Amino acid sequence: MTALRALLLTTALAAGLAACNRDSEPARSDEPVPPGATAAVTPADAAAPMGFESRTPYADVRLTLPDGIRPQTDLHAGLYAEEVRRLRQFIEGAQGELTEAGAYTDRAKYEKTITVTTALETGKLFSLKRVDFDYSGGAHPNTLTSGILWDKALKRRLGLADLFRKNADLTALDQALCSAINAARRARVPDSASISLGGPPGSSCPRAADTPFVLTPGDTPGKAAGLTFLIGPYQVGSRAEGGYEIALPVAGFRSLLAVAYADDFGGQLLKVGDVTPMVSPSPTPASATG
Repeated sequence: MTALRALLLTTALAAGLAACNRDSEPARSDEPVPPGATAAVTPADAAAPMGFESRTPYADVRLTLPDGIRPQTDLHAGLYAEEVRRLRQFIEGAQGELTEAGAYTDRAKYEKTITVTTALETGKLFSLKRVDFDYSGGAHPNTLTSGILWDKALKRRLGLADLFRKNADLTALDQALCSAINAARRARVPDSASISLGGPPGSSCPRAADTPFVLTPGDTPGKAAGLTFLIGPYQVGSRAEGGYEIALPVAGFRSLLAVAYADDFGGQLLKVGDVTPMVSPSPTPASATG
């Protein structure tokens, strides 16, 4: 009985120490930092690298950040930590799934590449475009595009609503986005059926406030001539259509802009409507074909 009691006490102590160690580790989450969120930046964080890469028997991952992010030390540090945490979680998930499947060497390694580029920098704002390529063993890889907007003085992320006056009615912006999406779809797939606001899932126009976006340059340096909304594959059509990037000019929403950011917008877009980069569909990784 004494030996058993000692064993139980030793096990409890080990569990307690493990819990303490877990509590001391940074929280792990695959969710992006929400607009308005701030985080303490340590000196080590402030010296964050411009990229990260790891190759394991289960997954290859890579992060690339733009040089333009260097002066924004708080954003740089927070984004680097967030993305590296996400990539490490991806590696852990790949290891778990492939190991559970058994004989993981007979299956393709997973891949994830996150590439962040500068969309535009204005006097107060810094806009980034984030492209996430992900292959997790399916029939084909997926690529999702999103945006990050940073207030340089306030040192915090912004959402679309932050650019507009409080309680501004964005219905006109929603309708303009929907019309532009339908025009882009007809140009790409002539017989595609029109979609509308409030339609059923998979055949409904997204609301502007719920759609990732980036600031879009025009003919005036340092000014945003509009917004480009980033619509992912499957969101408004089939995967064969791919994603859409829809640019809307500032003229259509200038009256709604918050006073704090109105001066960051100006000029004319070089192209309105569908500005999706014309690239070949992402191929299935070579490792998936044996």
